[in-house]
Amino acid sequence: MAFWTYILRCADNSYYTGHTDDLERRIAQHQSGALRGYTHERRPVEFVWADEFQTREEALTNALKIKKWSRAKKEGLIARDCGRISYFAIPPKERAERVSASLDPIPRLRSGRTELQSKINRPVIVLVRPQLGENIGKAARAMLNFGLTELRLVSPRDGWPNPNAGPAAAGADEVLAKAQLFETLAEAVADCAHVYATTVRKRGVTKPVLTPEQAAQAIHRDSGHHDTQRSAIVFGPERSGLETEDVALARAIITVPINPEFASLNLAQAVMLCVYEWSKQVGLVQPTVEEILPPAPQEDLEGMIAHFESLLTPRGYFNPPSRAVPTRLTLRSILTKPGWSHLEVRTLRGVLSVMERLPGSKPGDNKRGKPRKHQGDADRS
Repeated sequence: MAFWTYILRCADNSYYTGHTDDLERRIAQHQSGALRGYTHERRPVEFVWADEFQTREEALTNALKIKKWSRAKKEGLIARDCGRISYFAIPPKERAERVSASLDPIPRLRSGRTELQSKINRPVIVLVRPQLGENIGKAARAMLNFGLTELRLVSPRDGWPNPNAGPAAAGADEVLAKAQLFETLAEAVADCAHVYATTVRKRGVTKPVLTPEQAAQAIHRDSGHHDTQRSAIVFGPERSGLETEDVALARAIITVPINPEFASLNLAQAVMLCVYEWSKQVGLVQPTVEEILPPAPQEDLEGMIAHFESLLTPRGYFNPPSRAVPTRLTLRSILTKPGWSHLEVRTLRGVLSVMERLPGSKPGDNKRGKPRKHQGDADRS
């Protein structure tokens, strides 16, 4: 018998963690409101993550542990990103000083890939002779934004570590802490079977030329076919880019389509373009999208239109009578065009009811201060 720990995303964008021995049934209960408690008043809820265990005790222990995690750490778990989980396991005050690969146990990720395969799928970012520590930090920030953590540096001009890299990384300390230092590019990519050199200059060398998107697709394709071959994306120094000897080590060239009249691209920007294209195929978490309510029933919409007409008619809005029909049709067209939800219809009906009570309303329109009930006014029945 299997037991489960699971996470739900609620309508208020909070997370609920629980455990069960019947995952499908329990999720259905949460979504239907059959279970009283935290999720009942926060529907609709979305099922976003689950992990399977052999015993109820393991599932319960795991659920209690995850409940204590920060929001950022839970989102790392949902994204199945071990690097993010490890990073947000570190107390905020310590992140700028040290990074631990894992401060507490990480639940097993049900991604279907081994740790080695996951590593193979993630390209190495290589900066050759970078000049400024700030640019190294910004490149690290771009990498972690899109799920990459392995940075290799080849003979940085100002040495390594560089005190200017940390502030520029803006929290991507994990990448800087793991960065490896090499004397030559050949040494830095020795374990990589697929090397991509980024350059915008013609080098007189015959190699395939790819866009960042095409290169990203090739990296994913190669990692899926060859589980022991890694990929590397190589970037040159800020001032001059890669030298011809550096490009000669690559299997292909990445060139960013760019305005020929202004082809100046910052190192970190170039890194971000490439790693973003790679990330598009790994399912990173999208920003939460507010659920759009469906259009209100026609009965509710008719009630709102009738409410408008009841207020406008005694005030002569539809005069002269010869223009009443087209004026009503135009008003109906305006009110039906937005596709109001039932909450929007109710809100607008409330506005109209307040207007009925304003001084100057026609006598008898609002006896005893109560809004007149119109046919189809479902929210006031």
